[in-house]
Amino acid sequence: MTTLFTEIDERHGGQHGRTAVVQYLRSDVADLCRASFASQDTRDDALSTAACVAYLCGWKAYDAKEHGLAQRYYLQALALTREAGDDLHGAWTLRILAHNGMDVRQPRHALALAEAALTRVHGRVSPVTEALFVVTRARALAVAGRAKEAVAQIRSAHDLVLRDEPDDLPFWARLWGSPHATVASHTAKTFRALGDHANAETHYAASARTRGGMPHQQRITALTLAAQGRAQAAQGHLEEACTTWHRSLDLCGDVRSARVTDEVRAIRSRLTTFRSRGVRAAELLDERARAWQKARR
Repeated sequence: MTTLFTEIDERHGGQHGRTAVVQYLRSDVADLCRASFASQDTRDDALSTAACVAYLCGWKAYDAKEHGLAQRYYLQALALTREAGDDLHGAWTLRILAHNGMDVRQPRHALALAEAALTRVHGRVSPVTEALFVVTRARALAVAGRAKEAVAQIRSAHDLVLRDEPDDLPFWARLWGSPHATVASHTAKTFRALGDHANAETHYAASARTRGGMPHQQRITALTLAAQGRAQAAQGHLEEACTTWHRSLDLCGDVRSARVTDEVRAIRSRLTTFRSRGVRAAELLDERARAWQKARR
């Protein structure tokens, strides 16, 4: 059920099935957490999986721009991992709290959270799993203005992920797709924080390519392409940006996500400047984006 709900979330957006997931957490999962188990190991596994459902509810709240509620769900997930005695899964939740702080531009504790998460897992998980934590610290260092350290951490993350042991990913990490795509995406965000739009574009493109063959990754691929277009536009590559944004809109479809809605709005805002320069591609894209917005009112 957790795998199914997560795939639906990535394919259709956080608002699709949100009520069902929350109800599942409050009824079936809550009852399970109060049950008696044949062994301590079975109980711990159940609580750890329950933490995945709470984490998904937090992700859905974040996708709806309800950031306070998202944080409460993430903290609930963290409490469940503690009850399960699963430090590694708890580190995964600290990691998302770090990213959440940076995403909502409240990064005050992001570096401390990223470092605490990495300390917990270092040497205790496979290299490809550890890469997901190392790249989080890289991004937090960039946001903190520590550019040289951030670039060094990016190199470490890529060295780790290239060892390519995806079968060693624990369930709580495997739920969220390709580690290669995730490392590429957060590498791009790190370079964006450093103002390096050319490198950001390269890594957004790599992330989108990796996810391109995964039909249940529609929303994240659409958002990644939108970010790639931003990086292209920041370099003055207007035609390329319009082409990339068209590809992003191709994937938006029936996705119900406040983040996707915001991205389409932001694309139209950027196109205002392009249209004033007489860029025909910008006019065509703006009309398409406007039609997408109108269909969802």
